[in-house]
Parts: sequence; structure tokens; C-alpha cells
Amino acid sequence: MNMQTSAIMAPPPPKRLEEMGLQPVMMRDIVLKTMFRKNTNQITHLARAVCLPVPVAQEIVDMARSQGLVEAMGTMTAATANNEMAYQLTDNGKARALDALAQSEYFGPMPVPLDRYHEQVERQSIRNIQISRDQLTSAMGHLILPDDLIANLGPAVSSGRSILMYGPPGNGKSSISNGIRDAMGDKIYVPRAIEYSGQVITVYDPIVHSSAEADEDDPNALRRKARFDRRYVLCQRPTVITGGELSLEMLDLVYNPTARTYQAPLQLKSSGGIFIVDDLGRQSEPPQKLVNRWIVPLEESKDILSLQSGEKFEVPFDTLVIFSTNFHPNEIFDQAALRRIFFKIKIDGPSQEDFLKIFSMVARKRKMQLDQASLVHLLKNKYPTINNVYANYQPIFLIDQMISVCDFEGWPYKMTPELVDRAWSNLFVKDEHIVK
Repeated sequence: MNMQTSAIMAPPPPKRLEEMGLQPVMMRDIVLKTMFRKNTNQITHLARAVCLPVPVAQEIVDMARSQGLVEAMGTMTAATANNEMAYQLTDNGKARALDALAQSEYFGPMPVPLDRYHEQVERQSIRNIQISRDQLTSAMGHLILPDDLIANLGPAVSSGRSILMYGPPGNGKSSISNGIRDAMGDKIYVPRAIEYSGQVITVYDPIVHSSAEADEDDPNALRRKARFDRRYVLCQRPTVITGGELSLEMLDLVYNPTARTYQAPLQLKSSGGIFIVDDLGRQSEPPQKLVNRWIVPLEESKDILSLQSGEKFEVPFDTLVIFSTNFHPNEIFDQAALRRIFFKIKIDGPSQEDFLKIFSMVARKRKMQLDQASLVHLLKNKYPTINNVYANYQPIFLIDQMISVCDFEGWPYKMTPELVDRAWSNLFVKDEHIVK
């Protein structure tokens, strides 16, 4: 049974300042910087900006007030007709805010301490998911796959361990990877930022993470009892997809020297989800070198990152890594590397029967009428020239080629042997010498 969001324990919102697990000076400075940058003076607005319950935000403001960094402005009548005390930075508060910004430009959501984040990762670990055959089949419903492939994929996905998919190009390795992601279907809590050794590392990335809830527009919403710690965002399990552009540097912390802030690397952003290394072997780094970088994370469920100071620290590694390549594994890996990849699944081209099913399905979707003589011509005259090697991409390619000709000529969509010949001529490039 798949673990649903309701079964995942949500991170509870902090009730008091001492529950935050952060240094008081750090929390105070983030509040001062947020007030300065966002020109925020109402406690409900400030609490929303730093993603804390109002009482906890009030404690931080009171602390800053006792230190002469914040002062009360008097009573303001909010649009909701609620009387609310307004605050502003004193001259000393502005000076401290500027000082803090010179050390780090980070402001806004209060970070989650790394050890607390560890606890949440365990609550929502991808290794806790159990996917059934029906769930996986349903997610792959748009693909025509042999039964034994689903039988091999199911245990691999449910294990939460690494997977290597290999085989000739154009047979749906990328589509299968995306189908695995869709099969999960549940949600996790992603921290907006985490803290280690006084450094803030932003994790939530709207490009990677699909928020499952729209943020509340009501600034007074934080007065209500929060369902979970708003320093987290409820998201679909993330999927990071990289291809030929992947480099080892992309797996390190990203430091912005101007803002003096850190951004999480791709594998940390994918925690609780899937990291797909597509087209392995096309990167500038050798495949063996890339896989060597994953050895410790894959074996020990932890990764080692480094700050600018050189200090190294551990972060959780809770990611289903899917490697996809057109090369045979023995060509690009040594046996030690292959041992560390838990599942190795070959993705072959379709049989003639499955090829015809795919061809028929694509034709139906494209509103292209099937023609028996054209299909016989394709199977008897064309495919023997390439030793009857079928690929999943070919039906889409051939039918789209025929549609393009019909659109240009103003013909109704109907395949003919002549159109098959024209489409086939674009499927492969003739091997010939070109005089320069």
C-alpha cells in the first residue's frame, strides 16, 4: 500500500522560542533583516514573512525590543478592524540589520536546523513507500511495456535503491523514469531552508518542487492554529532530471559570494524523491567518475558537503537515483561501481506485436487512418533492411512525418506505401561520403 500524505507525520509548528533549535542572535538578525528589507511593521505580516507562528515571532520581536533594536510605533487599526501593535527598527536596529546583511543577505523564512531536518527526512523517507503493480501499471498506462519489465521495475522502485536502465536509444527510458515518479503520487514536506553551523542553505526551489498548496493570502491566517511548521512547503515528491549537462560541481553546495548565501545541490533538493541521470555517458565527466561520487550516498544514505571554510558535514541522502544510458554497463563502469547500483534493468526495443500496438495507438491519437497495404509494406520491405530492429520512438516519428506531408499537400490523413517511403527516408541518414 502506498504511503499517503496523511500517513506522513507533518513537522509540528514550534510553540515557543526554545523549541526552534537555533541561536537567538541568528533568529533576531533574520527578523531585523526581514523588517529592513520588506519594510514590515505588523507582527502578523512579519510572522508570515519568517514562516513562524505569531507567538514565536512576537517573542523574537520582544527580545530585539529589550535590546533597543526595535520600538513600538503605537496602535494601528488593520484592515480587518483588529487593533495590532506596530513596530519599527530603531537607529541601532537599522545599523544592526545592515551589519547582519553585510555578513549574509539571507532574510525571510527562518531555517530548520539540520538535525531537525534529519528527523523529518526519516518520517517521509522514500524507502517507506510500497508501490503495487496496479499503481505502477496505471502510471505507465500511456506506454506499451512487456509484463516482465513491470515485474522488474516494481521491486526496484519500492526498495528506494538505485536503478540503472540501459538499452538502445529511443525505447522510452526517460518516459519510464517519469512514470516511476508519477506512480508515487504522495506528498512530502520540503524545508524552505536549513541551518548548519550558523550558515543558511536554501532548499525549496519552485523549479524543482511543485507546491501542493497555494499560500494563504490572508495575513491573519497565521493567527489560526497551523497544521504544520510553515518553514516547510507541502510538495509533490520532487524529481530532478539531469542529462548531458550534469557535472560534479552541480553536486556541491552552490555559494553566492555576493549575497554570502548557500543553495542546496541538486541531490539535496531531490530528497524524498527521484534523481534521474539521463543519457549517462554523454556528460563531460566520465560515467565512472560520476558514479564514484555517489558511492557513499548510495551505500550509507548520507552525503558529505563542504562549506566555503572547508568544513565538511553530513546531510541525509534519501533519493531514488535512476541512471539511464544507451551504453552497455560493462563499457562505462567497472564491476565495483556496478555492485553499488542495486538494480540493473535492460530496456529493449519492442517486439513486432508491441510495435504494431504502439503504431496503432499513435495513429489513433494523431487521427491518422491505418492502411493495411502500408503496414505490410513497412514490415515486409522496410524493416528487413535494418534487421527488423524495432524501437518505441519509430511509430511517432513515421506517423508525424506522414502527417507533415499531408498537411503540406492538403491531403486528408491517410497513410500510403509512398508516404511510408517518404517518412522512412527521414528515419535514417544514408551512409555516404560527402566531397568537401
